[in-house]
Amino acid sequence: MSAYPSYSLKQKWQSAFSIPAYKKKFIAAAILLIIVLICLPFFFQRIESRNGFVLNDWLLKNIVPQDHSLFLFIILWSTTLLMLLRAVTDPQIFIRLMSAFTLLCISRVISISLVPLNGPAGLIPLVDPLSNLFYGGPFVSKDLFYSGHTASMFLFYLLLQKRMDKICALAATVIVAVLVLLQHIHYTIDVVAAPIAVFIIYQLSIYWLKNTAAHK
Repeated sequence: MSAYPSYSLKQKWQSAFSIPAYKKKFIAAAILLIIVLICLPFFFQRIESRNGFVLNDWLLKNIVPQDHSLFLFIILWSTTLLMLLRAVTDPQIFIRLMSAFTLLCISRVISISLVPLNGPAGLIPLVDPLSNLFYGGPFVSKDLFYSGHTASMFLFYLLLQKRMDKICALAATVIVAVLVLLQHIHYTIDVVAAPIAVFIIYQLSIYWLKNTAAHK
């Protein structure tokens, strides 16, 4: 639940920034996130030019590739919009989102660098002009281990507070996981590893953000 139940939106943010630990960690998280977002397009373009391995994925071998780009786009960005709306109205959710998402991006840079993979056979590029802004160019096919789309949806599930919001985010996680496999955008291991990685990242971000909440 929000730490500021009866405050106006302006009062919530004023109250949050009156806490020295919150202010310092908010600024640190914001700066790091900006740096990461600036660097990501260069990273993705670099890994797209390298040659990796092709996994022998039994599940994908038994799935005929299908294009679900439009459905994926709608689910991904409607859930993202919901997350952003909730974050703007609650400073605690906002800083948790910034911190956890930054760690998610950094962990993916590390895992993708350590596990060089080529796209699965039959991969159908995802048509998503908004996501391409983070890639710095056309569709990137080698940002595989682990699935960023699945990870983001599961992170939103962990961050959201309202019961119906969490249900929607969890449903989005499952649907996105299935659709990226149907479209052969990811290997099965990419999708399975995403929630595990995100749960660890979420716990780390919560630990780092201790002492940032307002006292009731």
